[in-house]
Amino acid sequence: MKYIGAHVSIAGGLNMSVLRAYQLKATAFSFFTKNQRQWKSIPLSDRMIFDFKTACNKFNYQPHQILPHGSYLINLGHPDVDLLKKSRYAFVDEIIRCYDLGLKLINFHPGSHLYKITEDACLERIANSINWSLSKTQDITLVIENTAGQGSNIGYCFEHLASIINRIEDKSRIGVCLDTCHLFSAGYDLRTKDLYNRTFKIFDRIVGFNYLKGVHINDSKSHFNSRIDRHHSLGKGYIGCETFIWMMKDNRFDNIPIILETINSDIWLEEISWLKSKQ
Repeated sequence: MKYIGAHVSIAGGLNMSVLRAYQLKATAFSFFTKNQRQWKSIPLSDRMIFDFKTACNKFNYQPHQILPHGSYLINLGHPDVDLLKKSRYAFVDEIIRCYDLGLKLINFHPGSHLYKITEDACLERIANSINWSLSKTQDITLVIENTAGQGSNIGYCFEHLASIINRIEDKSRIGVCLDTCHLFSAGYDLRTKDLYNRTFKIFDRIVGFNYLKGVHINDSKSHFNSRIDRHHSLGKGYIGCETFIWMMKDNRFDNIPIILETINSDIWLEEISWLKSKQ
């Protein structure tokens, strides 16, 4: 079974994200547990936690269908020691928020070297940050998202993801989220059935489908191998519809959250319905 949804707003309260997912007829959803563009956040109150859990129960969302997204400010590979420390503490705070909400996953971007350290040094810092974060928390699986390779971002190739995972001490709490737009922009082609199969064969060999915990399903406004992260509505970009149909029929993507981050939220209900129809 495919769990299909979208990244929804928390405006009005965390519990409103659950309602918005239900209104989209989604079977999965993603959200930010706080304002993603601010370092500090209001602590979760007992009431906020209760309202969120109540909404999840009411609309039948289980933790394995929910993939919260970490703040864009966090850089677990930051070359500056003080800002690296700040990112680590902010990340642990987000993991604890997910735990308090009764969730099981958190999705995050690995980090950036900012042209001040080497890629390998950045990968080492990211892995050390994850190990430190795991030691300070419990239960939540940390889900690394592949990137488009824009700027100095790490994580644009499967080798980066594998390098991080290989350095993690508790591999039972680490996973990967694949973004289709990021894959395409980073040079992993998906436009024919042969290329689709080849890309995921490479992923399985280098990383392993056993680590796959979620998908961000997006078309791309940018050309193949552009290293530019520009999402588009399904079938409107350079990837095209067929890729998403193949994915819906591919049982390797069963039982994980498949999340739209496409650019037009007005058609998310339509896109979710279309994806469901292709299973």
